[in-house]
Amino acid sequence: MSFDEFARARLPALLRYATVVTCDPHLAEDIVQEVLLRAQQRWSRLVQLDHPEAYVKRMVLNEFLSWRRRRAAREVPLSQAGLDGLVAPAGDPAQQFGARDELVRRIAALPPRQRAVVALRYFEGLTDCEIAEQLGCRELTVRSHASRALAALRAAEPADDPPPVALTRVPSMGEPR
Repeated sequence: MSFDEFARARLPALLRYATVVTCDPHLAEDIVQEVLLRAQQRWSRLVQLDHPEAYVKRMVLNEFLSWRRRRAAREVPLSQAGLDGLVAPAGDPAQQFGARDELVRRIAALPPRQRAVVALRYFEGLTDCEIAEQLGCRELTVRSHASRALAALRAAEPADDPPPVALTRVPSMGEPR
C-alpha cells in the first residue's frame, strides 16, 4: 500500500480519532496534518509494520500530548458545528443536544492525559493494558486517570438534571420503579 492510498483511505478515521482526543476539530486537523507529514517521510519503514494505522494513531496521540505544553492549546474552543459532528443525536434532539453539549464541554475541561484515557477507553475501546502501552505508563496510572476523569465528570454534572439514560441506576427487586 502506498502512502497516498493509506492517507486517502484512513484520513477520515484519523480526523475523527484526533477530534475525540482533542475536543477541537481545528486542532485535530493541525495534528493530523503534522503527523501525516512525518509519517510520509518514514513510510518505507511504517508500511513494513503489522499495523501502520496503529502506529500513526500513536503518533497522533503523542502529538496531542505535546501540544498541551504550548500556550495556544490551553483554550479549547467548541463551536456549534464542531459539537454537531462529535456525537449523533438520539431520541429527542432538543433534549439530547443540551446534555451532549454539556458532556463535551466537561470532557474538554479535563487535563490532557485524563482526556486521552477517556478517548482511548470509550472511543477506541482499548483495554487498560493497551492504553498504558499507548501512553507509556503503568496500568495503575491509567486506572487512576480514568477514575479521576469520571469523578470530575460526575462532580461537574448539574444537580437538578437527571443523569443520562446510560448512567441511570436500575431499581432492585424490592424497590418501586
